[in-house]
Amino acid sequence: MAELRSLPVPDEAAGQRIDQFLAAQLDISRSRAQLLLEQGSVQIDGAQPRASLKLRGGETIVVTGEPHPAPLKAAPQDIPLNVVYEDDDLAVIDKPAGMMVHAGSGATDDARHRGTLVNALLYRFQSLSATGGDMRPGIVHRLDKDTSGLIIVVKNDRAHAKLAAMFSGRAIRKTYIALVHGELARPRGSITAAIARDPVRRTRMTTRPQENARSAISHYEAIRGLNTRFGKFTLVKVRIETGRTHQIRVHMASIGHPVVGDALYGAAGQITDQRASQAAPSRAARRNAEPERLRLGRNFLHAAELEFVHPITGKPLQLSAPLPAELGEFLEKLEGDPAAVPASNKSGNPAIGRIK
Repeated sequence: MAELRSLPVPDEAAGQRIDQFLAAQLDISRSRAQLLLEQGSVQIDGAQPRASLKLRGGETIVVTGEPHPAPLKAAPQDIPLNVVYEDDDLAVIDKPAGMMVHAGSGATDDARHRGTLVNALLYRFQSLSATGGDMRPGIVHRLDKDTSGLIIVVKNDRAHAKLAAMFSGRAIRKTYIALVHGELARPRGSITAAIARDPVRRTRMTTRPQENARSAISHYEAIRGLNTRFGKFTLVKVRIETGRTHQIRVHMASIGHPVVGDALYGAAGQITDQRASQAAPSRAARRNAEPERLRLGRNFLHAAELEFVHPITGKPLQLSAPLPAELGEFLEKLEGDPAAVPASNKSGNPAIGRIK
C-alpha cells in the first residue's frame, strides 16, 4: 500500500504556493513536488490542486505515494561522427575526447543529457540495439570522457548479445596509446592488480585491497622514451584483457607512471620547462625567468586499435585510429622539435607507426 501522509497547513503558510510548501515539508525539490501534484498524488480538502494554488492556512494536505518521474530517454542530436567501419550489425566510431558515451543514471534533460555519443548515434543510424535500455542504446562497452579512440556500437540485439559474450570472454583485443610521466624501469610488463571504487574519493578507482575489487590485467610496452626540457616521459602502448573503469589510468598510476593530463590519478595539471631558469646568465635572471608551461586539457590516452571477429559474419576485423591532432601537437611542443616526433605511418599517426 502506498504511504499516506497528512500535512496540516499552519496559518503562517497563508499565501504560499502549494508546490513550495510541499517541497519544504517533504524535503524534496520543487520539481518533484510538482510531479506529485501532476500525478494526482496530492489532495487538499478532497480536491486535487494545481501547483500554482495558494494556501489559505488551516487546510489539510494529503499526500499519497512518491513522485515517479517518467523514465529518461536519449534524444537524437546532429553531432558529427567519425565512422571507421559500418555494416548492418555494428559500427566502429573514433570518439573524440570530451564526449561522454552516454548520460549518467542521475542525468536529467539538461546539458548532461546532451552532446553524448548516444545522442549522435540516434541521429546517425536508423536503429540501435535496445539491450542497454533507453539511455544506452547500442552501447556494449565504454570509453572515458577524456579518452579518444575506437568504440564499437551495435545495431541489433543479436549482435549485442554475441559481442557482450566476446567482451566477457576476452575475445576482443584492445590496444591503447598513452603518454606517461617518467622513464619506465622495464620496457615492457604486465599489471595484474585488482581494481575497486576508492572508498574515500568516490570519483576514483584504486588498486588498494578492497573486498569488492575485480581482477584487471594490462600489458604495457614502451614505444619510446622522451627526455625533454619538461622532464622525462614514455610513450607506451597498452593492451588490456579486462575493461574495468579507468583501468589503464589507475594501473599506470599504481606503478608510478600516471598518464599525462590525468590529474585525478596524480599527473600535474600543467608541465613546466625545467631548464629555463638554469640557462639564465645570472642568479637574478634565474629568479625572474618565466618558464614555459604546457597544458594538455585532456588525458593523453587513445584507443588506437581493435581486433575482433565479427559476431555475425565471422569475418576478422582489424581497425585502427590515428592519434588526434591535439595529441600529436602536444608531442611536438613537448620536445620542441617536430622532427624528433616518431616518423608517421601512412595513417599519419606518429605513435602507431612504431608499434610492432
